[in-house]
Amino acid sequence: MKSKKDLKEAYQQRKPTMGVFQIRNTVNGKVLLDGSLNIRAKWNRIRTELKFGTHRNKALQQDWNTQGEADFEFSVYATLEVKEGEAPNLAKDLQLLTEMTREELGLDAAMLY
Repeated sequence: MKSKKDLKEAYQQRKPTMGVFQIRNTVNGKVLLDGSLNIRAKWNRIRTELKFGTHRNKALQQDWNTQGEADFEFSVYATLEVKEGEAPNLAKDLQLLTEMTREELGLDAAMLY
């Protein structure tokens, strides 16, 4: 059995999932599509902001307040992998991946939050 110290070290060494995620309103089909270098942390932050009514996207916040959390789905659409020894420009790569995903999904401005 691993010690508490070993488990803590393993947790700190894990790499966060980077990529593009979406929050979809299952009632009207609108989508918040975004990218993050740490998807789990970003989703936790967004969900907390929505629960407290402080999210910057007013349309999303209004729908969340009106419909409730049950009418929204969170999913990871694409992940960004970094190979050992590479030094990519992660922010630029993530922005490009987000734009490619938006085009691939055929999302126009009316469908986005």
